[in-house]
Amino acid sequence: MNAGLNQEILSNPPFLVLAIAVSIWTMAWKAIALWRAAKLSQRNWFIALLILFPINLLGIIEIIFLFFFAKEKLTIKEIKGWFVKK
Repeated sequence: MNAGLNQEILSNPPFLVLAIAVSIWTMAWKAIALWRAAKLSQRNWFIALLILFPINLLGIIEIIFLFFFAKEKLTIKEIKGWFVKK
């Protein structure tokens, strides 16, 4: 039964595209949050974010950390600066 379900999921292109997009979204926020926690020497947050790695919450925990609990909070201006050529 499980093999049939996996085959059905893989043969459904819209679901597959959605799953890939969600995975990329989550991994991007996870990487940014882990990098920032390490850079700011927030060891407890780094460990918490690392332990939550297998739990997919669509990046919500990472976004909360970055915008509310990080020593140097992430700003929209900083995010925009990532995409603008200097």
